[in-house]
Amino acid sequence: MHNAEEMPEQKQHLRIGGMNCAGCVNRVEKALRAVPGVAEASVNLASETATVTGATARSALEKAVVDAGYQVLAEEKKAADDAEARRWRGQVGRLMGALICTAPLALPMLLMPFLGGNTPMLPAWWQCALASLVQFYFGAAFYSGAWKAVRSGTGTMDVLVVLGTSAAYGLSVYNWLAPREGNPGHLYFEASAMVITLVLLGKTLEAKARRRAVESIRHLQTLQPETATVRGEGAEEIVPLAAVRPGDVVVVKPGEQFPVDGEVLEGVSQADESLITGESLPVVKHPGDPVVGGAINGEGLLLVRTTALGAESRLARIIRMIEEAQGAKAPIQRLADQVSAVFVPVVLGIALATLLGWWLGGGNFQNGLLNAVAVLVIACPCALGLATPAAIMVGTGVGARLGILIKDAEALEVTHRVDTVVFDKTGTLTEGKPELAEWRPAAEEKGDDVLVLAAALQSGSEHPLADAVLRVAAREGKPMLPVAAVKVKPGRGVEGRVGERKLFMGSARWMEESGVDLSALAEEVRRWAGEGKTVSFLAEETPGGAVLLGGFSFGDKLRETALAAVDALQKRGVRVALLSGDHPESVRRVAEELGIADFRAGVLPEEKAAAVTRWKADGAVVAMVGDGVNDSPALAAADVGMAMGGGTDVAMHTAGVTLMRSDPLLVATALELSQRTWRKIRQNLFWAFFYNVAGIGFAAAGLLSPVVAGAAMAFSSVSVVTNALLLGRGMKPDSAE
Repeated sequence: MHNAEEMPEQKQHLRIGGMNCAGCVNRVEKALRAVPGVAEASVNLASETATVTGATARSALEKAVVDAGYQVLAEEKKAADDAEARRWRGQVGRLMGALICTAPLALPMLLMPFLGGNTPMLPAWWQCALASLVQFYFGAAFYSGAWKAVRSGTGTMDVLVVLGTSAAYGLSVYNWLAPREGNPGHLYFEASAMVITLVLLGKTLEAKARRRAVESIRHLQTLQPETATVRGEGAEEIVPLAAVRPGDVVVVKPGEQFPVDGEVLEGVSQADESLITGESLPVVKHPGDPVVGGAINGEGLLLVRTTALGAESRLARIIRMIEEAQGAKAPIQRLADQVSAVFVPVVLGIALATLLGWWLGGGNFQNGLLNAVAVLVIACPCALGLATPAAIMVGTGVGARLGILIKDAEALEVTHRVDTVVFDKTGTLTEGKPELAEWRPAAEEKGDDVLVLAAALQSGSEHPLADAVLRVAAREGKPMLPVAAVKVKPGRGVEGRVGERKLFMGSARWMEESGVDLSALAEEVRRWAGEGKTVSFLAEETPGGAVLLGGFSFGDKLRETALAAVDALQKRGVRVALLSGDHPESVRRVAEELGIADFRAGVLPEEKAAAVTRWKADGAVVAMVGDGVNDSPALAAADVGMAMGGGTDVAMHTAGVTLMRSDPLLVATALELSQRTWRKIRQNLFWAFFYNVAGIGFAAAGLLSPVVAGAAMAFSSVSVVTNALLLGRGMKPDSAE
C-alpha cells in the first residue's frame, strides 16, 4: 500500500451500504476522517455516498468503512445496478414477510373498537412465534447495526429501534411465561412486531423515494453506449467501450450514439446534443469539430478521433458534478449533524427518566416501560438525517432536468440570497455568433443584387459569416443563384463563379492584397468600425482588375430570451449589471436595448473580477454569468459563478452553476430553484425537529403507545422525503412556451 505522503491529493467517491440515520452518517465520517492522509470526508445519507478528499489509498478508505460496520458497494455501473436491484428486492421481501407475520397480531387490535370484548386473539405461543420471526429474522439488520454501533461507542437509529422493540418483546415473553398475582399478563407482541414493520415500511418508502431522486443520474448514465466501432488497419471492429483508448479512430454511423468524446476526422453530419446540453436544435459537425459522447449522430457517417472517454468524458464529468452536489453538505446540514451527534444519548436519558418516573412515581413498571419504549421509537432521528440531503438531492436532480448543473450544495444554498447578477455580453446576452447587420453596394451595383451575389457565393462556405448572409437572404426571399468552382481561402474568405462572374468575398486585407479600391465605402467602413462591427467586402475579377461590389457589416445579435431574462431578474428585485471587454458603443447599445443602467465596456478580465469584489465589499451577494476564459476570474470571485453551457471548459470548471443551454433565462430559473430548495430544507428541518421534540414529550407523558410512536416515526421520515420530492412540482424553464 502506498504511503499517504507518496500519493497526490485527490477526491474519491464511495458508495456506502447499511446506513440508516444521521448517527450512521456521523460514524462513517468519523471513521473516514481518522484515516491518515484524509483532509475531509462528507457522507450523504440520502444518496448513500461518501466524498473523501485527501492523499490516501482507496483500499484504506474501504477498510475504514468496513471496520465501522458498513459496506462499500459496487461502483461499476452494471454491478452497482445489479446490487441496487438485489438490495431493493431484499428490502421489499423483508417488508412483505414482516407484514404477513404482523397482520394476524395487529388485526385483533384494529377490530377491537368494533367488536368490543369479543375480539378473537391468537394463542400466546402463536403470537410469540410470529413476533419472533419479525423481531429476529426480518428485523435482524437492526440488531446487526445496533451491535456495530455499540461496539464503536456511537448511537444510531438501530440502537433506539432495538432497545424499544426488544423491551416490548421481552416484557411480553415475561408476562406470558411468568404469570403471577398482581401481574395482568398483558402481551405486547403486536406492538414490537408493528414497530419493526412500520420502520421497515418507512425505510422501504425512503428507498423508493431515493431511487426517484437519483433518476436524473441513472438517465444520464444510460446515454453512454457499451460498445464502439473502432477502425484499425483496413478493418473495423466492434469492441467494448472499455477497450477504446485515446487516439483511436471510432466510426459513428447515422442514428448511432457517439460512444466517446472526440474530434471529427472525416464526414459531415448533425449531432443531437439535446439530452446532454439541452440545446434543442441539432449541431452541424465538420472535420475538426468536437463531439460529445452520448449525443446522437444525424444522417452522415463520421470518423471520430477519441480524445476522452470513461471518467474523463464530458458526460462522466456532468454525472460526477451532479453526484458531488448531491453528496455534498450544505452549511445548514452541519447544524443538523451536530444535533444528531448528541441526540441518541439524550434520548436514552429521557427514556430512562420516563421509565423511572412512571415506575417510582406511580408504581406501574409496565406502563413506564411501554412509555419508555414509545420515547425510544419516536425519537429515531432518521427524518433529521434526511431533511437536508433529500432536498439537495431533489433540487440538483430537478436542476439537471431543467438544464442547470449545480456543482456543490453550498452554491445551491448561496444562490437563493443573490441580489446582484452581473452578465458578460458576448455569448451570454448575445448569441456569440455574427449576424448580418447592414450591407451597402458600391456605385456600380444595387443593394439587392449585392446580397443575392454574396448569398450565392457564401452558399459554398461553412464560415459563420457565410451563415449570417444566407439567413438574411432567405429571410428577404432572395433567389439562390447557382455557384461553381468554390474555394475557401482560410483567413481570407471565399471565391467562386456565379454565372459568368468570378467573385470573391472576404477581409479588407485580402481586398488590399488583390488591389481592390475600398474608398467608395470609406465612410461606412469608419462608422461600422466605430460600432465594433466586423466588416467584409464583395469584389469581382474583371479584365480591367478587381472591382469592389459592396460591403457588409456583421454584429452580434441579442439572444431571443435576453430581454425576458433581464426583466425576470429585475421583477425579482435583483440588480442587473453588464461587464464586457467589447467596444463601448456596442456595449452601450446592448445595455440600452435590455434596460441595464449599470454597464461598463472595455473591461479586462482582472478588472471584471475587481468589480465583482467591490460589489461584494459593499454588501451585495453577487452572481457572475459568463462563458469564456476571460470570465473565469470574475466567476471565481463572485459568490456564485454561473457558466453558460456553450462556453469554455475553464469557465464551467470555475463556476458553481453551469447552465447547459445558452439561455440567460435559466439564471432566473436557477435563483427560483435555489429559493425553493432552501424553503424545502427549512420545512424539512422544522418537521424533523417538530416530530422528534413534540413526539418525545407526548410519549414520555404516556399519550403515545409504541405502535402509534412507530407509525409517527415512519411517517416523519416519509413526509420529509415526500416534501422534498414536491420541490420540482410545476417547475419549468422560464423560457418554456
